[in-house]
Amino acid sequence: YCSSQVLLKSDAPTGDVLLDETLRHIKATETAETVQTWIELLTGETWNPFKLQYQLRNVRERLAKALVEKGILTTEKQNFLLFDMTTHPVCNASEKQRLLKRLQESVLERWVNEPQRMERRTLALLVLAHASDVLENVFASLADDKYDVAMNRTKDLLDMDPEVEAAKGKGMEMIWAVLAAFNK
Repeated sequence: YCSSQVLLKSDAPTGDVLLDETLRHIKATETAETVQTWIELLTGETWNPFKLQYQLRNVRERLAKALVEKGILTTEKQNFLLFDMTTHPVCNASEKQRLLKRLQESVLERWVNEPQRMERRTLALLVLAHASDVLENVFASLADDKYDVAMNRTKDLLDMDPEVEAAKGKGMEMIWAVLAAFNK
């Protein structure tokens, strides 16, 4: 599953510019690609000259712009000695806190100890927080004993074999494939 090729089920517009562009790229490929390859292409982390047409351009900037438009981030210029740099700090702390609380509760109060019973969005958020190396920050505000429980449960979850978990289905195959790609 995790090394399988991505097959497009529907190219119906989603209303999200980046996602719709991604769907157009997947549809346009002559040969199906793996999740690992798509992650590399869509994040701009590959320089395969034969696949440059499938890369998304300015992904980070476009994501930041979308979050600014939604009022989650703001845009600032910061001076770093010799040059100015555009940054995007969080301006909607309540939205950030809501997300942190949701993840904390998912591994402490609503823990099901079985990934197939987890809410897909929560599992995806945990995988992305892990891949972004911010998982410790998610649980940093917890008391030490709760922090340890949250980190251990999350570690156990993320240490599961993505191939085995993807084979169980339940509509979470892509999430496990993404985890496998980030674990490589």
